[in-house]
Amino acid sequence: MSIQILKVYSPPQGDHSITKDQRKVQFTGNSTYIVSLPIKWIHDTGIEVGDALTLTPMPNKTLHISYSAVSTERSDLKAMIEYSHSDSAENNFRILISNYLAGYNIIKLTSVKGFSAHDRKFIKDSVRQKLIGLELIEESRTELVFQCLLNYSDLFLRRVIKNMYGLVRSMLEDSMKALRDYNVGIAEDIIQRDDDVDRFYFLSVRQLNAAIEDIELSDTIGIRHPQECLEYRLITKIIERIGDHAVKIAVNTQRIDSAVSPDNPIFKMAELSINVFKSSIDSIAQEDLQTINKTVEEAKSISQFGVSLESRKLGNTGNVEISMILESLRRIAEYSGDIAEASMNMNVKI
Repeated sequence: MSIQILKVYSPPQGDHSITKDQRKVQFTGNSTYIVSLPIKWIHDTGIEVGDALTLTPMPNKTLHISYSAVSTERSDLKAMIEYSHSDSAENNFRILISNYLAGYNIIKLTSVKGFSAHDRKFIKDSVRQKLIGLELIEESRTELVFQCLLNYSDLFLRRVIKNMYGLVRSMLEDSMKALRDYNVGIAEDIIQRDDDVDRFYFLSVRQLNAAIEDIELSDTIGIRHPQECLEYRLITKIIERIGDHAVKIAVNTQRIDSAVSPDNPIFKMAELSINVFKSSIDSIAQEDLQTINKTVEEAKSISQFGVSLESRKLGNTGNVEISMILESLRRIAEYSGDIAEASMNMNVKI
């Protein structure tokens, strides 16, 4: 049996290289096995005699040892970001996103010169539109302080994925309605809804990053095995990209100067792509590998159908927008196959 010590949550400082320390297992009494703990770890975590530790057996036969004070330390994680006036507000916001994804709960943005009205508004609006749970708690001429008020137990990872899927599917269905009816209003609404998809995507990345470090949190949000974090990270990114293709379809719809006939085979392609997207999401909870494999093959078949339609130009020779919409639908089918493959990887038992 090996013992794996959980990383203590604290801002990066000094050398964090992993060291190994072998300890002999001893037997005492009639039924108790004991092993001593590294003194440095005891000092670093602040453990005292009488404190309780949590021992969590892992699927790979290692043992996670955690201390309850770790969770309180994590809630105090703070990041300080110096606002760069030589960069755009968008570039500065991207750095703020990175700190949100890394798991910092308090993020302080500072500017010696003070924020311009435009930059202040852009940062505050962007946080509100893109980052779930991050709230402005302090504001001055030179500082913007945000705090993350998320409760992970209220947002299981699969629920986040379900919400992302529901949003993206509605965007795809509405994009076809906008194309069929030449409704630029619906198309514009689809473009706006992409912010909501991004919000759930960033939340999922933050959750997964935290779950890699914290086995208790991993269990809370529904991760059965650390390896699943990699597959879920891929799945959420793919759903976000499918949302981007829904936006591309809406943008190209706005560029077309008339409605597209309901008999156009592009609508059949859309129906097939949306259906296989649903099947791929369903495969996440599916344990039958053969059933998941059928979804992968179906996605490939739909992609080939899209290629055949493109070669026929759908009766719209030279219509670049229709071709681009068809390409997006084909990519959606292929992405759905990728989701199914990730689901298959998660369901292989070791």
